[in-house]
Amino acid sequence: MDGSVMVGRGTGGAALFILIVFIFLLGARSSRAQKGDGCGHTLLGVGSGSLASLGYPRSYPSSSVCEWEISVPAGQTIALRIADLDINTNNCQVSYLRLYNGIGMGRTEIVKFCGESEWRDAVIGSEGHQVTVQFMSGPYSKGRGLFLSYSTSQHTDLITCLEKGEDFTEAEFSKFCPAGCLTDFGEVSGTIPHGYRDSSPLCLAGVHAGVVSNTLGGQISVVSSKGIPHYESSLANNVTSVPGNLSPSLFTFKTSGCYGTLGLESRVVSDSQITASSSWEWGGHGKEPTVWGPTGARLKIPGRPWAAANSDLKEWIQVDLKKEKRITGITTTGSTLIENQFYVSAYEVFFSHDGQQWNAYKEAGSDKNKIFQGNTHYLQEVRNNFIPPIEARILRICPTQWHQRIALKMELLGCQPPAARPRTFHPAPPPPHWKSTVPPLQERTTRTPNIRNTTMPPHDEVALVAVLVPVLVVVLTTPVLVILCSWLWKNRKSPEATYDLPHWERTVWWKSMKQLLPSKLDGDDCVRYSSTAGVGHQRPRVEPAEYAQPLASGTMASLGQRSTFKPEEGDDPEYDAPIPPEHYHAYAEPLPASGAEYATPIMIDRANHLSGGTLPFRGRGLLARTDSSQSANSLYDTPKNTSDQATPTEGQLYQVPQNTHNAPCQKVD
Repeated sequence: MDGSVMVGRGTGGAALFILIVFIFLLGARSSRAQKGDGCGHTLLGVGSGSLASLGYPRSYPSSSVCEWEISVPAGQTIALRIADLDINTNNCQVSYLRLYNGIGMGRTEIVKFCGESEWRDAVIGSEGHQVTVQFMSGPYSKGRGLFLSYSTSQHTDLITCLEKGEDFTEAEFSKFCPAGCLTDFGEVSGTIPHGYRDSSPLCLAGVHAGVVSNTLGGQISVVSSKGIPHYESSLANNVTSVPGNLSPSLFTFKTSGCYGTLGLESRVVSDSQITASSSWEWGGHGKEPTVWGPTGARLKIPGRPWAAANSDLKEWIQVDLKKEKRITGITTTGSTLIENQFYVSAYEVFFSHDGQQWNAYKEAGSDKNKIFQGNTHYLQEVRNNFIPPIEARILRICPTQWHQRIALKMELLGCQPPAARPRTFHPAPPPPHWKSTVPPLQERTTRTPNIRNTTMPPHDEVALVAVLVPVLVVVLTTPVLVILCSWLWKNRKSPEATYDLPHWERTVWWKSMKQLLPSKLDGDDCVRYSSTAGVGHQRPRVEPAEYAQPLASGTMASLGQRSTFKPEEGDDPEYDAPIPPEHYHAYAEPLPASGAEYATPIMIDRANHLSGGTLPFRGRGLLARTDSSQSANSLYDTPKNTSDQATPTEGQLYQVPQNTHNAPCQKVD
């Protein structure tokens, strides 16, 4: 015996020494054992486990000792990780943690810790498949104590039960959770599939989600994402999650996807496939009795649930799926009726392939039937997962504890089993000591539709389509956009042709239409000039090939709007060609203020003889001239202004000879 084991003074130290010797001599040398008065939470699994000192995480007792003997399958070694070690460091002789290779008297020391920080993030490996963990406390206790996890060395990504989602920064990662993380001091917030708050312990959340077993441990695949405003609470696999508030991030778990419903709520499972040992009939005050039959045991369907006629251990309800399915879990609730607050608080599960031979679901590594925690309220939904899953055709629920009366609603979770895979469970011991009072179901000709799992991850084909469709849309629309842009660029507006005309007069189609229109208005008309138009005002450009329309013989004619004729003062110049565009004015200029008071009329007799000075030009064989001497023979408007006006006022008009018809005048700016 190592001298450091002898702790304390006087009778206290002697009593402690005697206790340790008694433990060593009389303790059974089992492969998974704990000894002493200082042992707390402990689960020593076959391949992994967790252990803690008494009272963790509050405080450990003084003058106490605990030893754990750990064994894994031969040929493997053990990896240990210390999650927390908080002890009195004043005296390392009486307060320490010591690890040994092997068990019993032939063990050898691996390492000794006295509470310093050297244990943090350390992974201690053994030389063989057995390890002894020894925790000692002196007369003065101060601190939380010890929490430690272990697994076989093949799990190099081992984490402890205390590590939380916020301790990891990766968006996706995979870790190995040890067995025994279902503790009474861990707190989980959230549900699956909505996710868990980042402050939740990873492995405890994995137990709640049903991705790892508390008795076996297992690998978890974690995905981190942005947090949500509120986290719901639920009871699943003996873990109660609590409501939570907004957090920066959350995490959830990747699963095999075999968690779809098997058809009770959706009525894919027919009424004839749900049977029970008995049904309660209750009339109530002389009314016709109502039957609480097994068909009411469908989760989330309003109405009465199934209730047993008797409240004893012989009652059961079962579901025949007609085909073997992989059953991964079950969700139950109570009566859901406020006037009848019945529920089942604990139950066992049996399964069969033919309805004759029944197997009980057992905890891994145990020969006892597993007792599943049921409901604690008549409205609450409680989920329990089967790890490993059950592969069977018929599943039977046998209540062991209930509130007021046996009553429940349920839904099975699972999927189709793999094509050619052996059953998870081997033939089990004989059926329960009680016998069913209902004969086996007869074979029926109806077939249950295949249940497709709606939670399976997408296939590769779906992901490929999601990538190819946007690419094809871009490839097909790009040439169309290029052609459209080219056409718009080719037909863009020329800045040289804008002038000051309206937009519709600058278009090509309007220019084409103007060629078909007459060059002047029908009937006799006159042109009115505005005094507001500037001399330098740019006029619309007229094609050079256009000539003035001939004047009607023997009558007074007015200049057309598009005439190339321009009367001037002084000598009469001859015109034998259109005036070049750069010198062209579309209209006659007004008389100067100092000149004659009236515009000079243009005359021609019916014999096409010139009167006065000649002004020949070409236009359908006719000659035109101006003659101021004939002004007395024409009718003129009253002058608008007097000769003493220097410049005409705005809106003032120059006059042209009036004709006998009152044709509307066109104002030209």
